[in-house]
Amino acid sequence: MSKETLLANLREIPDFPIPGILFYDVTTLFKSAECMQEMLDTLYEMYKDKGITKVVGIESRGFIMGGALAARLGAGFVMARKPGKLPAEVLEETYAKEYGTDTIQLHKDAISEDDVVLLHDDLLATGGTMAATYRLVRKNGCKKAYINFIIELKDLNGRKAFEEGVEVETLLQL
Repeated sequence: MSKETLLANLREIPDFPIPGILFYDVTTLFKSAECMQEMLDTLYEMYKDKGITKVVGIESRGFIMGGALAARLGAGFVMARKPGKLPAEVLEETYAKEYGTDTIQLHKDAISEDDVVLLHDDLLATGGTMAATYRLVRKNGCKKAYINFIIELKDLNGRKAFEEGVEVETLLQL
């Protein structure tokens, strides 16, 4: 994978969403056919031999590469969503954020004990949303779960949100 290509196409937006924050905009990676192919090829190579049966994409940017990767791996795709977005019976996990709490949901029948799951999102910052989604998937009793992000903001130490032994991979570390 050409990290240089991805970095050259990653837009940085200062002071978004609040002053003092440098926002990394992955939409510029998604609009580039070259970057999309580069990311998909790299992710496929990382996970093609892991026996993945389901890819869980976290709302909403995790849906993009998560769905494409699921198709490439021959796996099913599951959406992890905010409350009120999934129509059937759900399981949910509430987690702490900087200023309050949030909740993530999966359909109750989305993951089985036989599944090997890859959880995917665009960005690892503090890790709260992904850690909650990981706990939710593990409650369903899957065989194994892997975690992947496009970008990791190393200075925020998001990996600390996961228990020891959880395999967390990223394409870019900033």
